[in-house]
Amino acid sequence: MEEISRSEDLERLEEFADVMYNETGRNLREEELAELIEEFDACVTSWGSPRFTEKVLEKANRLRIIGHAAGSVKPYVTDEVFKRGIVVVNAAAAIATGVAEFTLAMILNCLRGIPDLVAAMRRGDWSYRRKGRFTRDLRGKRVGLIGFGLVARELAKLLKPFNVKILVYDPHISRSIAGIYNVELVDLNTLLETCDVVSIHAALTEETRGMIGERELKMMRRDAYLVNTARGPIVDEDALIRALREGWIAGAALDVFEQEPLPRDHPLRELGNVYLTPHVAGPSDEGRRKLLGVIVEELQRFFSGKELRYKVEPEELRVRA
Repeated sequence: MEEISRSEDLERLEEFADVMYNETGRNLREEELAELIEEFDACVTSWGSPRFTEKVLEKANRLRIIGHAAGSVKPYVTDEVFKRGIVVVNAAAAIATGVAEFTLAMILNCLRGIPDLVAAMRRGDWSYRRKGRFTRDLRGKRVGLIGFGLVARELAKLLKPFNVKILVYDPHISRSIAGIYNVELVDLNTLLETCDVVSIHAALTEETRGMIGERELKMMRRDAYLVNTARGPIVDEDALIRALREGWIAGAALDVFEQEPLPRDHPLRELGNVYLTPHVAGPSDEGRRKLLGVIVEELQRFFSGKELRYKVEPEELRVRA
């Protein structure tokens, strides 16, 4: 609980609710949640919480709302939750800001080679900046966003001062939404063929699994970069490794992978034109500690009859995280 909360958030929660905390020092098991849930109107979950299965829900006679102090609710919430009329809220909007900032940093790293310069200085190579690869500016470039959910929309805001042209591929987004964010909706081929940077922000679904493969990578410009802070299986890693080795694209920045943790002997670790981070593009430590506060405010709004800001609709799960 300490990782996702501040003392003031816990105090706020206790002002309007009788609270039982998980004091086991570990995540509850499904059967433990089933035993406890019967007497509660609300349940706060986060990463590693047990899934709300039929076994749990048959005991949840009073449960009216689940507040997920994290992002995606897919691993935790079943269709039966919504069928029973239980409201679900999450903190995905708060997390989106952190992911967008991290993604922007990755884009700048790719274009300017900042991690390579840091490594060169550590080994005493002052002249690396003159003999290293050709670096580029972000200003005035074309940035392609695959998926236009919460993270991509925050990223679009952050990119605005750089005077970039933002192309978006997302078949679930209307032109009116695109207009609000001043982005251009295009087909996937156009985005891949024309953008200097392609950043992935789609949810992992049957439709998106492996959607960036050999065909798509070969369509990208040879001086373009691929950034993935969404889900690893959206990209065919074998194809990406070939693309990086053979120069189909200039490079990549990856925070997510098909297998996590990434194996020590994975071929991606051997490549010099890819930056790898260990699935940390979520909230910063500071941002993570604010997540419970988002849910506490939603619970307050719910039990006082006010409109919710971060309600998850069941149909969203098919196309969003």
